[in-house]
Amino acid sequence: MNERVQEKLKILADAAKYDTSCASSGSERGAKAGGLGNATGMGICHSYTEDGRCVSLLKILLTNHCIFDCAYCVSRKSNDVKRAAFTVEEVVDLTMSFYKRNYIEGLFLSSGIFKNADYTMERLVRIAKDLRTLHNFNGYIHLKLIPGASNELVQQAGLYADRLSANLELPSETSLKLIAPEKSYAQVYQPMNYLKDAIADYKLEKKHDKKIPIFAPAGQSTQMVIGASPETDLQILKLSSELYKGQNLKRVYYSGYIPVSNDSRLPALLTPPLVRENRLYQADWLMRFYGFKYNEIVDDRNPHLDEQYDPKLVYALRNMHLFPVVLQTAPYEMILRVPGIGVKSAQKIVAARRYHHLHIDLLKKLKVAVNRAKYFIDIPGNLLLRKQYYPEMIRQELSGGLTGNKPEQLALFG
Repeated sequence: MNERVQEKLKILADAAKYDTSCASSGSERGAKAGGLGNATGMGICHSYTEDGRCVSLLKILLTNHCIFDCAYCVSRKSNDVKRAAFTVEEVVDLTMSFYKRNYIEGLFLSSGIFKNADYTMERLVRIAKDLRTLHNFNGYIHLKLIPGASNELVQQAGLYADRLSANLELPSETSLKLIAPEKSYAQVYQPMNYLKDAIADYKLEKKHDKKIPIFAPAGQSTQMVIGASPETDLQILKLSSELYKGQNLKRVYYSGYIPVSNDSRLPALLTPPLVRENRLYQADWLMRFYGFKYNEIVDDRNPHLDEQYDPKLVYALRNMHLFPVVLQTAPYEMILRVPGIGVKSAQKIVAARRYHHLHIDLLKKLKVAVNRAKYFIDIPGNLLLRKQYYPEMIRQELSGGLTGNKPEQLALFG
């Protein structure tokens, strides 16, 4: 890799880190004699497939030049940062070079906006097309859709990329207009709507003709910046719920706002709202895999997620009339709502109770987090059933208030 391309990589990989649709590992380990492979700080990120496999991706921007002046963005046109731009050929060569060295398994490519949306989108599509058709690259490709890009280019992108994403950026159009006045929800929803229909049409056609080309097999996603605008968690989760149902999105990503500007339109944060970001991901998980509706997690009386306790536990504490759950007979959907019981554990409970009488020791073998679940289940051997527990008592015990222990870090998937 020549010095000019290496300098571009350093600039454009660093600028890409603000997009959380892929999570960067943050790891940096150089190659050693007699060793195998390395982890660099320039553009290598980790993402996860639906079956749980971890894949390494080259995560870069095509350019950090941009005609827009979005206050929350480090690449905004008014920001005094070093600018760079790859050529189509440079991105293709980098991807193939990294892939052949086993550094990566795919490409995550976004961009600032040159000239206009179509001018930029056309270059992103060319990169994916060249990788597929000229180099027979079969690795994973994730392309960002440029707001306002034409339907023709979105269609082409779907033929070469595995996943496409159009970022809403902010949780309301009012905030978007204030902080990113050149953008609009209409620009973002245009490619999103087209892609939703195109994916549905492809699936229908595929049933009748197995030979038609693959089209965006990993679907589409979006991202919202959290904490740069005043929307509540209720507003954010309601929007996410609508996107999952109306746009058939695979994922909504939540990116805690990282202070990159002194703009008066933005809050004066010292650090990103990482706890809030994590709670939103936990709530999102409950909606996608646990059967929760957004207004069961947050509502008008409680528009924000609790920062101390995970949303599943908070739901249980607010609805103690639904507990304890009799695990031996309760429906699967209700077992899923017990804090400390994840999807796999709930499935194992339903399977096991057909042949066994459930008890505490068996639950431990089924990987149930008994220390949390015990307050919400009716099962032989659960001595807590002899004592009436109130929500505040449970909170105190889980936080160590009665036992003197340190607060427990609650898991995402429990």
